[in-house]
Amino acid sequence: MANVSHRGDMATHPDVSEMRERYARMLGGRDVALVDGPVFLLGLYCAASPWILHYTTSQPALVTHNLIVGIAISVLALGFTTAPDRMYGLSWAMCALGVWMIIAPWVVGSSPDTGVILNNVIIGALAIILGLMCAGTAAKSAPRP
Repeated sequence: MANVSHRGDMATHPDVSEMRERYARMLGGRDVALVDGPVFLLGLYCAASPWILHYTTSQPALVTHNLIVGIAISVLALGFTTAPDRMYGLSWAMCALGVWMIIAPWVVGSSPDTGVILNNVIIGALAIILGLMCAGTAAKSAPRP
């Protein structure tokens, strides 16, 4: 049986430069990978929130609205994960969706109660914060002319 307890220095490996280049390529532009998950979960919660908070009968227009906006946020999160170089420019759209979520109870809904307002304001604020985090990281990692 081979002795595997002795480990050599990785710097002497013949493919070390190729492995480092591949690793750098793989991680390129992924500074906000930790934001992708929370954005996706925020979208799922936004889509399901009318049923979680039980306002499906009192605010039917907001039910459809939150479902569509939640799906849009989730699709943005999936785009951030699968094609980060192309999608992080759309992080400003996430901020716009957040602003829209904050004002939507009064624009789309009809005399919303406090729970509906708080729900949409919190979702909107989180969308703005996460969108700004994505936009800030994308701007920081963009190549300088």
